Amino acid sequence: MLHDIGSNARGAIVTPTQAALLLVAGLAGGLVNAVAGGGSLITFPALLGIGLPPVSANVSNALSVAPGYAASVLGSRADLTGQGQRVRQAIPAAVLGALCGSALLLSTPRAVFDVVVPFLVLGATAMLAFQAPLRRLAGQSRVHSPRRARATLQLAVFLGGLYGGYFNAALGVLLVAGLALVLDESLRRVGALKNVLSATVGVVTILIYSVFGPVNWAATAVLVPATMIGGYLGARLASRLSSRLLRAVILTFGTVVGLVLLVRAF
Repeated sequence: MLHDIGSNARGAIVTPTQAALLLVAGLAGGLVNAVAGGGSLITFPALLGIGLPPVSANVSNALSVAPGYAASVLGSRADLTGQGQRVRQAIPAAVLGALCGSALLLSTPRAVFDVVVPFLVLGATAMLAFQAPLRRLAGQSRVHSPRRARATLQLAVFLGGLYGGYFNAALGVLLVAGLALVLDESLRRVGALKNVLSATVGVVTILIYSVFGPVNWAATAVLVPATMIGGYLGARLASRLSSRLLRAVILTFGTVVGLVLLVRAF
């Protein structure tokens, strides 16, 4: 049902004013992702704001933020030491989940996405709101048999991949929350694994959406370098900025956007 989700989105032209909006949103989103997470709650509404249909905005956003995932893997590679087996166990679940999520998005009518997306935005916002207490759980000890621990990890990763394939916004927050609940690891090591899995989901969505999805390539071309620059600046300035203030702004923004989309859907 690809024709139901905006067949003209690929050829849509971005005006200079819209490009400026996307540039600002991309810089802000990349910076926020580096500092607090949840930057897609800025870039996704910006794509909606320039007139893209929700599905086109979603797939364009997913492609725009994916390059930043690879950079985050490089930045956290030291904390992946000793997690090779865990990564090998988790990646297939991430790929399968992302494939299922992407297929679900591209095979269901646009009307379904229009109804679901407000709840996903509000849910992602809520996950960001409770990010700190969920992250603190990462330091708590859990006792599982190796088989149960592996199965639980793969289930958490599959659900994260499913979410990321269908709706990418705040994927990192969701993965950190899920991994923190099933792994007895420090936050830094959980975050490093999250980066690998986010990058894996990003690769899958790039391959699927670029071929089958209604990507607005003009908007993506503006957002990709903007989010990368914002991510670089955010990584450099993370220790100097108030993540609490940024998180508060994103939570307010995400809640307002989710409620507006909810009203429009119903």
